[in-house]
Amino acid sequence: MKIDTKISGKKSWAHALARPAAEFPLTQLSVKTGKIPEGLRGSLYRNGPGRLERGGVAAGHWFDGDGAILAVHFTDVGATAVYRYVQTAGYQAEEKADKFLYSNYGMTAPVPLWLRWTKSVKNVANTSVLALPDRLLALWEAGLPHSLDLQTLETLGTDDLGSLESGSAYSAHCKRDPITGNIFNFGITQGATTKLNLYKSDPTGKIVQKASVALDGIPMIHDFVWAEKYLIFFVPPMRLKALPVLAGISSYSESFEWKPELGTQILVVDSETLSLVSRGETDAWFQWHFANGFVKEDGSVAVDFVRFADFQINQRLKEVATGETRTDAEGTLWRVHLNPQTGQVTAAEELLDQSCEFPTVPASEIGQDSRYIYLAMYRPDVDIVAEAYGTIARFDTQSRNLTIADLGENRYPTEPIYVPDISSEKGWIVTVIYDGNSDSSEVWIFDSDGLSGEPVCKLELPGVIPLGFHGTWKSAV
Repeated sequence: MKIDTKISGKKSWAHALARPAAEFPLTQLSVKTGKIPEGLRGSLYRNGPGRLERGGVAAGHWFDGDGAILAVHFTDVGATAVYRYVQTAGYQAEEKADKFLYSNYGMTAPVPLWLRWTKSVKNVANTSVLALPDRLLALWEAGLPHSLDLQTLETLGTDDLGSLESGSAYSAHCKRDPITGNIFNFGITQGATTKLNLYKSDPTGKIVQKASVALDGIPMIHDFVWAEKYLIFFVPPMRLKALPVLAGISSYSESFEWKPELGTQILVVDSETLSLVSRGETDAWFQWHFANGFVKEDGSVAVDFVRFADFQINQRLKEVATGETRTDAEGTLWRVHLNPQTGQVTAAEELLDQSCEFPTVPASEIGQDSRYIYLAMYRPDVDIVAEAYGTIARFDTQSRNLTIADLGENRYPTEPIYVPDISSEKGWIVTVIYDGNSDSSEVWIFDSDGLSGEPVCKLELPGVIPLGFHGTWKSAV
């Protein structure tokens, strides 16, 4: 399939993905408007697909793009930024060949059918990042992390965190205990018995505890919730037809079957022992991302997440890579209450009936009852089938008020990240904006209590940063 380089007539967000992103070295950033807050000190890291074509051939899915990391460092003398591709083995080989060589989530290896089973899946390292004391991890849920230098983003190689075996999966959505600094994560092993592998690491990233839970079939589990005492997984009712994938006949994306009759399975794991507490079942739905979870006074657990009716969202995300979306597949913010001892849902409510995604809470409030959830949303009165998320918002779980930022037309944000001020009780919301009006990217900083107002600062970036997935903040202190 040849990539469509004619982007006239497409929505402005498509321009950000129409060409491979260009790296840039560590560069001092110019302040476009406002002033960098004095208490904003540390580094923003963001990950996402930077390249969706090779030799004029398009990737099969948005998830297939090679990972590229943006780092923005805030110091007493201003802000600097660097943008680099993660130098995975697959990226280096395809750069040299100038063509696709490997299978991935949405594509099969471009070799004769009888040779496809011999080709490994490329670790694209494109989904999220984890900032450790001495290194940055580029995360992709079906393989090992890649270590990068925190300042320069030089790729140091794959990272086994002390005990991961070659070929192990380590999810892109780890959770960090804000009190102890311990890190929880998971990965799925496919085989005669599919296993959900559970990992607990110390604050340095070294894995100190492992366990596993048997799964039914091969599902897709993208994210989970850490709620102090518990790790909670929602297993959507979809299963992989493994044989076509192993034979190289079809991709992972094409081989998942939606089976609503199975319902959504709920797994509750003790966060201290990593042992299974309960396994329950409820209505069928799909979710990519959780906002948060916490234990209530009565011992039950509340879980906030973006809920989709089915797996049509996968088709929409496939279309994102082409620059034109035609599938209506929107999720809304929900809260589920469950009994952790039985895994049974006791109540479910839609918190916000507007389309949204990429929910986040302050890192210091993960696992606790966090009042505010930050979201990516659509601008009012746009065609949500054809458009991308064009604003960010704050949802108040107590008052149910929604505060929406006005970014202006043809501007597209990344996931909003809450940043604590190092010298006060204030907080900031930092997002990277692609401006389709000028075909440029900027860093916008908002007062966390003032999303409805103007940004307190806008910083110009040296190049376009394609629409991406997830990021993190590493404070200077």
